[in-house]
Amino acid sequence: MKVSQKIWKEKLNPILNPDWAREIDIFETEMELRQQDKVEEKLFAETRLRRGAYGQRYDNGQRHDGIKTQKLEFRDKYTKGPNTLWDAPGMQRIKVPYGGLNAEQLELIADVAEEYSDGIAHITTRQDFQLHYIHIEDTPSLMRRLAAVGITTREACGNSVRNITACPYAGVCSDQAFDVTPYAHALTYFLLGHPDVQDFGRKFKPAFSGCKQNACGLVNIHDLGFIATQKEIDGEIKHGFEMYVGGGLGAVPHQAKLLSDFVSPEEMLPLTQAVCRVFARLGEKLNRNRARIKFLIKDLGIDEFRRLVFEERKVLPHDPRWTDYLQDLDKFQEKGKRPPGILPENTGDESFQRWVKTNTRKQIQEGYVSVTVALPLGDITPDQLRLLADIVRKYTHESIRTTVEQNFVIRWISQADLPDLYDDLKKAELELAEANHIEDIVACPSTDTCKLGIASSRGLAAELRKQLATKSYQMDEAIKNLHIKVSGCFNSCGQQHISDIGFYGVSRKVGNYKVPHFQVVLGGQWENNGGSYGLPIVAIPSKNIPRVVDRITSRYLSERKGNESFQDFIKRIGKVEIKNSLEDLTKPPSYEADPSYYSDWGDPREYSTGDIGVGECAGEIVSLIDFDFAAAEREVFEAQVLLDEKKAQEAAEKAYWAMLHAAKGLVKLEFLDVEEDAEKILEEFRKRYYDTEKFFDPYAGGKFAQYLFSAHQNIQKTFDVESAHHLIEESQLFIEASHSCYNRLGSEEN
Repeated sequence: MKVSQKIWKEKLNPILNPDWAREIDIFETEMELRQQDKVEEKLFAETRLRRGAYGQRYDNGQRHDGIKTQKLEFRDKYTKGPNTLWDAPGMQRIKVPYGGLNAEQLELIADVAEEYSDGIAHITTRQDFQLHYIHIEDTPSLMRRLAAVGITTREACGNSVRNITACPYAGVCSDQAFDVTPYAHALTYFLLGHPDVQDFGRKFKPAFSGCKQNACGLVNIHDLGFIATQKEIDGEIKHGFEMYVGGGLGAVPHQAKLLSDFVSPEEMLPLTQAVCRVFARLGEKLNRNRARIKFLIKDLGIDEFRRLVFEERKVLPHDPRWTDYLQDLDKFQEKGKRPPGILPENTGDESFQRWVKTNTRKQIQEGYVSVTVALPLGDITPDQLRLLADIVRKYTHESIRTTVEQNFVIRWISQADLPDLYDDLKKAELELAEANHIEDIVACPSTDTCKLGIASSRGLAAELRKQLATKSYQMDEAIKNLHIKVSGCFNSCGQQHISDIGFYGVSRKVGNYKVPHFQVVLGGQWENNGGSYGLPIVAIPSKNIPRVVDRITSRYLSERKGNESFQDFIKRIGKVEIKNSLEDLTKPPSYEADPSYYSDWGDPREYSTGDIGVGECAGEIVSLIDFDFAAAEREVFEAQVLLDEKKAQEAAEKAYWAMLHAAKGLVKLEFLDVEEDAEKILEEFRKRYYDTEKFFDPYAGGKFAQYLFSAHQNIQKTFDVESAHHLIEESQLFIEASHSCYNRLGSEEN
């Protein structure tokens, strides 16, 4: 263990949430076991992914943030591409449920970004943070420091429930049915680590929206979504949710389907649990390309899926947490720190006036506005984060949220404070206008750091932003209000399918050369929670994409009828006409005539796709029993460590629980709801594996099962070093016998 890790562990573990501290301790042990080659790389990969640690790409290594271009020291060192996170730094994702943060958390993220990464914190399209170039040896310390301020990285990646997103204006929006914040919070911590969400074939993304008509929650693109609504029941207006399932973008987008038109707050958590159990049981496990819930619903049909979910709901063991959270709804209510006010007349210059127009939004609370802090490509420096923390302390009760458009929203700003706030943001270089407009472009990391990137989405987005900014003040409002989103491949991490004008990276061969291209996607709708999906119409060389944007927007402005929307305009003239109008841009000049077409934005090297690797959006499928066996093996290893420290009693107890967890893994093959209770585990194991002789070894019979039964009878006794040593050996044998039993069962099934 590195000295810094030991220091942070000793300093922070006593003050952390005990469950979180234990989780990080477990991860640290699993890292050590992996380094000793005692855990398979496949299993460890899913383990680290579920704690937010990704591998990343190294062939480019540049920042295209519109403010500066930062060549990273890692570029040359890792050009050949590391095989694992032990070979080179990777990415750490940090969960930010519904985007909610406070000043202390902003400062801590600034500290860890400065100390462990390349000095840039990146906001994602799921309201998370990502830090790049993180050494995996540093992740336990980083996780402990985050946990100390209430932030977890658990299940930020992998085949798990990802960050739960929600409208950043929840609680202050005039369009909302009610504030969804406490419900998003409750669902986050109900599902975090829940046993019913550990056996998914792929990731699972939930979202909340306070209304149907706006885009802030994007429920339609999510695996699970809730839209706030109200219903009169027995003469009383009740809060509830329209509940949607099966949405998703990716290569083939699916619109979410309505599961129920009204779910009460009391039923929100159990019905979600039922959805998760059906998905875990029936969802695809072998073919990752069809392992999202949208494919299960497509195969079954929404009516059959709905029937299965409500049948599952009937048999769920009761959980008091389903309704306990309703007692805490009031603690999420916010208020202004400063008195409400009005914006002084004739204040500020033209830049300030434009910023007020594009970056502020009136709240339902009179005299207050929410202010968007626009971040080019979602990037912010540690110094800017610290200044932002000072700003939210000064003007609010630390009310700030990240957004799915990779920005910040500061809530509860008195209108009277806007001039001073603008000056403070200007000092932090955070005063950019045009938030959520055409030049505020969303882009995934792509070839900068993602192994799946084909073309540089960030490089293109930075170039488009630069060119559009020069025209901003002369641009018609109809053009300014459009959205552009860019992905570096077809996986839609940049959400190009729901933008007015979208792009995703592809590669084409021209002569003997490869040329970076982007497919042009038109017809998507950002509003109505991502109301419709666009389709790709033509592939264009990357260097011609700015001309595509200029040509399409100019034609829309000159040919639209009245207040015709962009989506209606595209429908009216047709995509065939649009494609024909772009035909001359599809062919790049020869390499000899213009070699710039044969390199990507921000990268002078000749373009190549040779560095594309295997993506880590989710790990390989690992069954629940693999996790239980891994836990057992980790615990018996921890028992050995305790024994080395002469802690015999603790070592014996750890070895005993290692056996129990191996037994529990076997039990869950037949009975998913076995409790974390020694008596219950033992009862189910005896009934299902000992009495049936399924556990019996061909040579040793039930000998190894007796080790568990004996340990259970004697665990209350006092253990010395010798007796603890014996129990550890027996525990190891029992775990091996459990593996053998599982392998035999698998062979019999085959």
